[in-house]
Amino acid sequence: MTPHHSALLIFGPPGVGKGTQGKVLGAIPGFMHHSSGDVFRSLDKTSDLGRTFLEYSSKGELVPDQLTIDIWRSDLDHRAAGGLFAPDTDTLILDGIPRNAAQATIMDDHVRVVGLLRLTVHDTQELVDRLRNRAEKENRPDDADEAVIRRRLEIYDDQTRVVLDHYHPSLIHDIDALGSPLEVAQRVLAAVISILD
Repeated sequence: MTPHHSALLIFGPPGVGKGTQGKVLGAIPGFMHHSSGDVFRSLDKTSDLGRTFLEYSSKGELVPDQLTIDIWRSDLDHRAAGGLFAPDTDTLILDGIPRNAAQATIMDDHVRVVGLLRLTVHDTQELVDRLRNRAEKENRPDDADEAVIRRRLEIYDDQTRVVLDHYHPSLIHDIDALGSPLEVAQRVLAAVISILD
């Protein structure tokens, strides 16, 4: 991967629609959506990285920051080799990484963050309802318990605040995530156009 490659970061609490909006942007030529959650779920468990990842995840432990970045970079290199990512021309849409200030610092050696899209919903109950609906539709028990959902939202706020402090405030673009996916996509695209213009 080319060092200091242009990247847009998508942030937002669980249930806000990061994955949906990342996929919308990733469908546009010249952009590639890269979800760290998808990368972890698709790891080859027989590879060195996959086995190391399992050592931590099977114990419920957080994967160390450098290993997280190594897995992320390995996946990008694999996509580039397969023609799914053009490092010299594509803008990365990063979803789920960096998750903390240490990861953000490590990533400074690899990408140049040109903007940060922060999807927001000011009504916490709206997010709770979205996650419970998702739990029913996608059989995700982690999204079914309201107390667990509210704890996840608190953790997200605590972790994200530190990551956002790593970047200059001028890079951060708040986007109202209430409304239909199409309405939110229009707001996201308007922000991306202003960032890359």
